[in-house]
Amino acid sequence: ISSSSSYSNPPCAACKFLRRKCLPSCIFAPYFPPEEPIKFTTVHKVFGASNVSKLLNEIQSHQREDAVNSLAYEAEARLKDPVYGCVGAISVLQKQVIRLQKELDATNADLMRYTSYESGGGTGTLICQTYGM
Repeated sequence: ISSSSSYSNPPCAACKFLRRKCLPSCIFAPYFPPEEPIKFTTVHKVFGASNVSKLLNEIQSHQREDAVNSLAYEAEARLKDPVYGCVGAISVLQKQVIRLQKELDATNADLMRYTSYESGGGTGTLICQTYGM
């Protein structure tokens, strides 16, 4: 290597995938590092590089990282579930929250019965309440 040649950074995952030179002004470079090629491939497959580029150029720079992370999550979810995407995952989680809330409510009701039984010194009352007698 000659001393006049300059070291250049490897192209970002987007430029490598798109087979183009990665310029210092590359909009993708900060968010799609060369060691994360699947992140860009997934986003490109679902949204397209052109659309992602337009989006990144239209939003403020401090919002870009969150936008890219959201796009990556949504793209991965869309590939796993082409019909519902991330909405399917959200729906599953909402149902789980509802089920767990019902379980918590039932457990709290049981706890209230047990504590009222203990403080009341009752005999047999707890069994009747528990079994609906």
